[in-house]
This record gives sequence, structure tokens and C-alpha cells, in this order.
Amino acid sequence: MLKTIAAFDRIGEENAFAVLARANALIAQGRDIINLGIGQPDFRTPDFIVEAAIKALRDGHHGYTPANGIPALREAVAADLHKRFSVDVSPDSVMIMPGGKPTMFMSILMFGEPGAEILYPDPGFPIYRSMIEFTGATPVPVPIREENGFAFSAAETLKLITPRTRLLILNSPANPTGGVTGKAEVDKLVAGLEQYPDVAVMSDEIYDHMVYDGEQHVCLLSYPSLRDRLILLNGWSKTYAMTGWRLGYAVWPGKLYDYARKLAVNLHSCVNASAQYAGLAALKGPQDEVHKMVAEFDKRRKVVVALASSLLDDAGVAVIGGPDFGILGEGYMRLSYANSTENILKALARMGEFLSTRKAA
Repeated sequence: MLKTIAAFDRIGEENAFAVLARANALIAQGRDIINLGIGQPDFRTPDFIVEAAIKALRDGHHGYTPANGIPALREAVAADLHKRFSVDVSPDSVMIMPGGKPTMFMSILMFGEPGAEILYPDPGFPIYRSMIEFTGATPVPVPIREENGFAFSAAETLKLITPRTRLLILNSPANPTGGVTGKAEVDKLVAGLEQYPDVAVMSDEIYDHMVYDGEQHVCLLSYPSLRDRLILLNGWSKTYAMTGWRLGYAVWPGKLYDYARKLAVNLHSCVNASAQYAGLAALKGPQDEVHKMVAEFDKRRKVVVALASSLLDDAGVAVIGGPDFGILGEGYMRLSYANSTENILKALARMGEFLSTRKAA
């Protein structure tokens, strides 16, 4: 019998993809399934972005690129961060990634080992805990509570730090709850972290455009005291409806950048060239489609909240159970509004029928 490394027995999955596969299998059988499980925008990638990728291929950009990304795209990322958050970022600290997960993987791999502790949001993106356990480190959940508007508590987070804490993972706007942590709370956390200079921070800001009701996203790059130990994760998948393009970026501090570059060389060599030119067009082109998508997401969000307040095999609706995002997800269900309003209304009606039938039984 083949022997495998024990660490692989500890690695988990992202159940959203398992549900997606099951939903697609039912669709192939002729079932009408509405998927509110996976966070995949139902919008097309804007045409000007697609055309930029096609032009790049026609212009001969179909070979290897630098492991850290083409210079023009790294410069555009730095310029975009400066424009939106008034932060100075050197293009030399930006690394283009094949999506967001490689940044999670690399960050956790750098700090995770037996005896170390890594703090992560719970409920939160399931890959955080999966990768922490893979490295042998101890996952320490940071509670994301409904009574806090699904934002983290600075005081509660800081109390969890011990001499074994190596990395703190933050995520705002949060997946799966959508909670946004306000500036006052972030200020408290950053001030408290000054007492723990050896704790690195990975800030997952992939949903930074998706804030509503006058809320403002707080970029962790805005805090000078964190810059020498902060890893920023972001990308194009949610903002520009580019999930399948597998395009993300990270901003790395100091010597961690070269570690990440070496990991990239060993892991994926470089990011798809045409996707990088598409990402460049996305950042430098008109942002009208982004604003339209966010406005539409806001409308759908309100539909979900309004109707959910008043399941796959039985109801024909694919959703994700709260516990798939952490132990504190118990009692909750994740409904993604990255689907059409028509489908959301239809899905909620099906759920209502299903629940009323179960109640009557």
C-alpha cells in the first residue's frame, strides 16, 4: 500500500465546490437547480477586459512571464491602491498570483508549524483552517459574532494572542457573513498589535469593493505600524466577475516577498500571461461595470434579507451550511446573492415551500 505524508490526512476542502459539483450533477439529470451556495458572480466579465486578453494573445503574449507578474500590472496595482486608499505601495512589493488561495497557502506555510498558533476568523473561509491544520499549527478561531454585526472584536481578538501566536488572519468585508469591521475597531486592533511585534498579519480584502449602506472599507495598508509584517490579499475575481480567470495579487513586506517569489517559482512558475493583460485593462479601464455590479448586488442583498426573515435534493436550491465555515457557523446558512434577482426570489420561494411542508409534517 502506498504511504502518504500524514499532513494530507489533515487537509480539508471547500464544501462550496462539492455542492457545486452535486448541483451540476443534478442539472445534468434534468433538475432545475438554483445555486445560492458558491460565491460566483452571474455577470459576464466586462467585454473590454475580455478583448484585452484576446489582443494580448494575438500580440504574442502567450509565453512565460516573470514569476512575480508583468511590471505594468504590478505598477497598476500599486497605482490603484494609492488612488483608492491614499497608500504608497512599491510595485516591487506587489506579486501577481493565480487567484487568492496561493497567498493564503504561502502565508500560512511561512508561519505554520507544530507548536505555532494561527488565529483565523470563525465563521470564515474554510481554507484558512484547512491550511493551518495542514502545516501542523494549531488553529485558533477568532469569533465573528452576529451581535457585533459579524465584525471582529479587537478586544476579543487581542486576548487570543499567546507567545505561540505567529499569524493573525483578518477578513473584512467578511466571507461568508458580509460583515464589515469599522475603522474605530480596526484602530483598536492595530494599536493593540503594537504590543505583539512578532505576530504577522494576513488581511484578506478580496471583497473590498462590496460595501453598502455608506460603510467604508478600511485597508490595513493604511497603518504604518503594520507595514513591515502585513500581507495583503486581493484580486479581480469578485470585483470584475473574473472568478475563472484565476487572477489575484498580494502585497508582501520585506524579506517575505522573496520567499513568496521562490514559492511561486516552485509552485506555478508564473500567472497566465493573457489573464494579466486582462487584469491590467480592468484596473486602468472604466469602472462603470463595477459600480453597476455592486449596485445590483446591493439590491439582491436586500431581497435576501427581507424574504429570508419572513434545500438541494428536496427543494432544488443549493446552499452551504453555516458549520462549513467554522464551529461558530452552527445555526446559520450561507446564501450567496451572486445570482440573479429572479433566481433568488425563486429559490427563496422553494425554500419557503420546503420549510412549510416540513413544519406541517
